[in-house]
Amino acid sequence: MKQIVGGVCAAKGFTANGIRCGIRKNKTKRDIALIYSEVPGSAAAVYTKNLVKGAPLTVTKNNIENGVAQAMICNSGNANTCNANGIEIATMTCELLAKEMGIKADDVIVASTGVIGQPLDITPIADGMAELVRGLGDNCDLACEGIMTTDTKKKEIAFSFEIDGVECKIGGIAKGSGMIHPNMATMLVFLTTDCCVSSEMLKKALSRDVVDSFNMISVDGDTSTNDMVSIIANGMAANDPITGEGEAYDTFCEALHAVTAYLCRSIAADGEGATKMLECVVDGALDNDTARTVAKSVICSSLFKAAMFGADANWGRVLCAIGYSGADVDVTKVSVAFKSDKGEILVCKDGAGVEFSEDKAKEILLEQEIQIIIGLGDGDGHAVAWGCDLTYDYVKINGDYRT
Repeated sequence: MKQIVGGVCAAKGFTANGIRCGIRKNKTKRDIALIYSEVPGSAAAVYTKNLVKGAPLTVTKNNIENGVAQAMICNSGNANTCNANGIEIATMTCELLAKEMGIKADDVIVASTGVIGQPLDITPIADGMAELVRGLGDNCDLACEGIMTTDTKKKEIAFSFEIDGVECKIGGIAKGSGMIHPNMATMLVFLTTDCCVSSEMLKKALSRDVVDSFNMISVDGDTSTNDMVSIIANGMAANDPITGEGEAYDTFCEALHAVTAYLCRSIAADGEGATKMLECVVDGALDNDTARTVAKSVICSSLFKAAMFGADANWGRVLCAIGYSGADVDVTKVSVAFKSDKGEILVCKDGAGVEFSEDKAKEILLEQEIQIIIGLGDGDGHAVAWGCDLTYDYVKINGDYRT
């Protein structure tokens, strides 16, 4: 497996585009994106657990109930959520695209992101559809821009891999900066692959993957209403179809996770107001579920996140987060270390502090990417979670997000 360029356009048969159609007040930002496959493919998605859901999620779920999709479309700047005519708007978006492209409306995955509760007018989407379709090409960057809200960086990646000697490719783009918390989903992610995988196995692979990828991110503890992770596999690589578990399925899952893990790190690093990406690695848990619980608790701790902003090696806040996590942990066995490109330092062993250089710890924690390495000493359970520091700018951004 190797990293390649192209994002969602890396796989055979996929093109993309992003334009400004006029949804946003900002006249310099793109606000709608399209990803298209030459042929219909297997499709799967996972959705937010928030009881308040954007209308596009309902429409998408109905559209891909048969496991087939050919296009993904997403507007940004104004979420189609809590609108009386939300279902109508989402359905019309699919129909407008279908008419313009000559495809089936129920083969469209539709998404939306931005301010919640603001009425969304279909007019700019309708007026911009022809331009959006006309510009389809190797334009992953433009699609990335079209789905961004408070994101400051585009998030895209692609890998190539082999299934029984046949080269396959998989890529993805994501948006997510705020309202990010592990409770599937946590943002918008669009994945494409030319690997031939049945819709049943695609759904199984995606549902299994999110447990250790997108459900392990937290920026601010808020679970969004609009968010989902969706994937289309168009089979144009012409590998033998993956219809069950085995070596080919495992290889596909490995490639899928390479994409999702990269996007997770990118989302965490671009958290609203963030200056540092935090990666919490937990080993030695009784089982993987215990490790996940501990890792997420640490990443979600506002006190710990604030300490990381100040480059303060306040390891007691790590122990505190472990203690209230609800995980089955023997605190007398816990060890904690901080690591970055500047080195690694042990700050806690067997549940108690050890002597360490505050100056060295400060140097390590001033880096932009920091690992919190936790050993529990109870078993073989392992997990990784991603987050970011908590800064003054997070409050500034969200204090006037709507206005």
